[in-house]
Amino acid sequence: MTAPSSSATIIDGKAHAAALRQRVAEGVASFTAATGRRPGLAVVLVGDDPASSVYVRSKGKATTAAGMNSIEYRLPVDVDQTGLLELVAELNADDSVDGILVQLPLPSHIDSHAVIAAIDPAKDVDGFHPVNAGRLATGLPALVPCTPLGCIMMLKAVHGHLAGLDAVVVGRSNIVGKPMAQLLLAESCTVTIAHSRTRDLFAAVRRADIVVAAVGIPKMIEGGWIKPGATVIDVGINRTDDGLVGDVDFDSAVQVAGAITPVPGGVGPMTIACLLRNTLVAASRRAGVAEPEL
Repeated sequence: MTAPSSSATIIDGKAHAAALRQRVAEGVASFTAATGRRPGLAVVLVGDDPASSVYVRSKGKATTAAGMNSIEYRLPVDVDQTGLLELVAELNADDSVDGILVQLPLPSHIDSHAVIAAIDPAKDVDGFHPVNAGRLATGLPALVPCTPLGCIMMLKAVHGHLAGLDAVVVGRSNIVGKPMAQLLLAESCTVTIAHSRTRDLFAAVRRADIVVAAVGIPKMIEGGWIKPGATVIDVGINRTDDGLVGDVDFDSAVQVAGAITPVPGGVGPMTIACLLRNTLVAASRRAGVAEPEL
C-alpha cells in the first residue's frame, strides 16, 4: 500500500493481486510435480459482449501465466439452454478440468440459475453453486466467490485481525453482498447488510469500521457518510461519461477514510487472482493433495 497526500492509505489491489498470483504459480508448480498434470480451468462465454470478451481474455492470460491449462469455449449468442447444459455436463465429466466458469451475464433466453446449478460444486470456481453458498453460510469448507474473497484478503492485510469490528455491506447480491457478509461474520465482525432501500443508509454506513460498497450506483456513498478512519472497499465498477467510477465518491471519501480501494486498480485485479486461487484449491481437493497456503 502507498500513502497519498490525502489522509487515507490507498489499498493497492494490483500489488496484492500480483503477490497472490505468485503464490498460486508456486502452488501450481508443486501440484504439477506431485500429480504429473497441470490444473485446468474451462471458461465458457456465450455471445460476444465486448466487456465479457475482454474479461475472458484476461482470465485466459492469467491462467496460462500461472502455469495452468486454459480452455475457452465460445458459443453463439443464440445457443439454446440444452446445448449449454450439455457442454457443462461434458466439462463435469472431464478429469483434466478442475474449474468451470460460465461467464455471466447470460442471454435472457437462458436460465443462469439452472446453468450454475448444473456445474459440479467441486469445480465451481466462481463459488455460486447453492452447495458452495450453503457450505459458506454454515462455516464448512467451500469454494468462495472470487470478489468477496479478494476483499477479505485485502481487509486482513490492512487490519490483521478483524474480530470485533463493525462492518456494513452495501449490496445484497448472491455474487458479492451475501457471501461478503458471511466471510466477515466468519472473521467475528458485527455485520450489517444494507442496500439501496435501507431506510437510514447514512447512519448504517457512518457507524461502520469497515464499509464494503457493492450496490452498483455510481458514487452513491459520499465522504460525509464515512466514519473517520474507516476502511472502505469499493466493489463498484460503473461506466460513466467521466470514465470508470466506483460506488463510493472517491475524491471525498479519501479525505476521511483510513484506507480505501481505488477504482480501477482495487478490487478488480484481486477478483482474477482469486479465480486462479480457487482453481488451484479445487484441483488440490480433487486430486487429494495438500492445499497450498494462499
